[in-house]
Amino acid sequence: MNEAVQTLSTEALLQALFVFVLAAFVGYEVVSKVPTMLHTPLMSGANAVHGVIVVGAMLVAASAEGPLRIVLALLGVILGTINVVGGFVVTDRMLEMFKRRPDAKP
Repeated sequence: MNEAVQTLSTEALLQALFVFVLAAFVGYEVVSKVPTMLHTPLMSGANAVHGVIVVGAMLVAASAEGPLRIVLALLGVILGTINVVGGFVVTDRMLEMFKRRPDAKP
């Protein structure tokens, strides 16, 4: 019976890996087709989604059992937070490019 559980978890891991690789390819194709003028609004929307993902990662971290799961959950929270903060910084810098600069002459 223990072998059946191990085979099932290996099969589930392979399915999850397949979905991850497929999502990476689809994501690359979708992002590479976006015109440059849409990058800033799409980045702002992605930051909002990543904020929800960080909340989900915190919920997972709160219910994690065992040291490995706790470390992985906290790593997910930390990396997600870095992604959100970095996205907002980049979005802010991109929006600064569209602001008019005051003339140096009075």
